[in-house]
Amino acid sequence: MDRLDAMSVLLAVADAGSLSAASRQVGAPLSTVSRKISDLEALLGTRLFIRSSRKILLTEAGQSYVAACKRILADVEEAERAASGEYSAPRGDLVVTAPVVFGRLHVLPLVNEFLSTYPEIDIRLVLADRVVHLVDDHVDVALRIGALLDSSFVAIRLGDIRRVVCGSPAYFEEHGVPGTPQALSSHACVTFDGLSSPANWTFGSGRAQETVAVHSRLVVNTAEAAIDAAAAGLGVTRVLSYQVAAATRAGQLEIVLADFEPEPWQVSLVHAGQGPLPIKLRAFLDFAAPRLRADLARAGM
Repeated sequence: MDRLDAMSVLLAVADAGSLSAASRQVGAPLSTVSRKISDLEALLGTRLFIRSSRKILLTEAGQSYVAACKRILADVEEAERAASGEYSAPRGDLVVTAPVVFGRLHVLPLVNEFLSTYPEIDIRLVLADRVVHLVDDHVDVALRIGALLDSSFVAIRLGDIRRVVCGSPAYFEEHGVPGTPQALSSHACVTFDGLSSPANWTFGSGRAQETVAVHSRLVVNTAEAAIDAAAAGLGVTRVLSYQVAAATRAGQLEIVLADFEPEPWQVSLVHAGQGPLPIKLRAFLDFAAPRLRADLARAGM
């Protein structure tokens, strides 16, 4: 019996929840999958699964053995990658994910430069405003904005991003500049509903946190639309500092109520960090982290 192959089949069965689904997953006949599981159970002298007409469940021994098999196969994979030279030269594929706007403005230019520097590395860049799971979605490194939900991952802090209120100079000239959050009640607002409620905006933090009612003349589902509407003079909007950096530099928008902003959100590069890092990932982290820190500092975020 090829024990490593049998372990791989066991993991497929545990993940798929049935022998037939596992056979499709590994591309082997159902009889072969069933035989490999039976061979493992015979070798171990214990049952790994409780079989029913619809699905199979791991026994207590099966749960422990599956966890051990995952560790063993991961160690074997790492050893093979090291022996093949992946740890001696930066080559191979990387999957990187980031939020859409931040990724387009800051990560994509960095990736272009990285690919020019490392011609033997290919990257798949996934831009999404949802949390892409590192392990389940086979992602090597993620740029995260905000609190980190999984403490088992390794995070490299890059800086902070503010939630800012801004409007066009022409709008403020006509309607006045709000000096306090409460003053927004007399202003037209443009709400990006991915960040704030159309009816209430929150300011400050901790015991000083307060929520004020706002009148949203326009509610949009992208930060770009909110910024364009505010720059056109429709009203004030609230977005993230990096999203509005270009418009403020160009004089199209002015940030107000800076003293009342909520706590900034942390920006991090996150990776699983289990075992020695492949050189391709280490090369990307060493290349990306200082450049992204400089971008955040330069933008005053």
